[in-house]
Amino acid sequence: MNSVSPTAYIMEDPREALRLEMKVDPAAWVRKYLAHRLPSGAEILSVGCGPGVILREICLMNPSIKGTGIDISAERVQEAIRANPANSRVKVVRGDAHAMQFPSDSFDLVYSRMLFEYLHDKEQAAAEMVRVCRPGGSVLLQDLDGQLLWNYPEDPVVQCAVEKVVAGLASTGFDPFVGRKLFSLAHKAGLKNIEVQVECYHLIVGEIDRTILRQWELKLEIAVPRIARILGDERAAREQAQRFLEYLRRPDTLTYSNVFTVTGVKPL
Repeated sequence: MNSVSPTAYIMEDPREALRLEMKVDPAAWVRKYLAHRLPSGAEILSVGCGPGVILREICLMNPSIKGTGIDISAERVQEAIRANPANSRVKVVRGDAHAMQFPSDSFDLVYSRMLFEYLHDKEQAAAEMVRVCRPGGSVLLQDLDGQLLWNYPEDPVVQCAVEKVVAGLASTGFDPFVGRKLFSLAHKAGLKNIEVQVECYHLIVGEIDRTILRQWELKLEIAVPRIARILGDERAAREQAQRFLEYLRRPDTLTYSNVFTVTGVKPL
């Protein structure tokens, strides 16, 4: 998960960079969402870049491209820098998406992946992404809709705990339904020729795959301290996390979410 607001960041944990890297196939993601939008010699910005695996892949695919990443986490920025020690075309800096340090009209393509769900002021961040994009350039926003919340048949105990945790995180800016809001954010930020793509993201039908289970185990382990603050007790947090994992292991349950990808052009 990526974030760029100190008050919004939920899971500031050194293991989070590793979890993020495990979650995505950078080459496949770039080919699907970005490759056709990258002109030769483009300068791109990854907002909430995390360990920089996607940014690195973009620059590997096209030697004429220069990439910059920004992330609020010093830990993740250092991880991204370590991963690109000799690559002069990849630069990663620490900063806040709500007030980025770049001049206006700096980049040909600006993108974020799984970032807006954690931002405190989503409209401000979208406006910033458009500000630093060059006229005629593209801005891509991608995020989830319905994560953690869409499960059937419902376990009332699990569902109650999930909804309580989600409500408790609202003050940080966390929004599990931000995906459907990205079009509105792009429109308000002034983008034109906006394209919207919706796909299934999480889809766990029956007993969860072991590899995906390990990712969920790590995700919940990282989240336990925050869950404990909301529920008021670490033991209760661990019990609820374990109950959710047991739900995912059941042969009769289905869990899913959607991912929205919204792309627009900054007017000339």
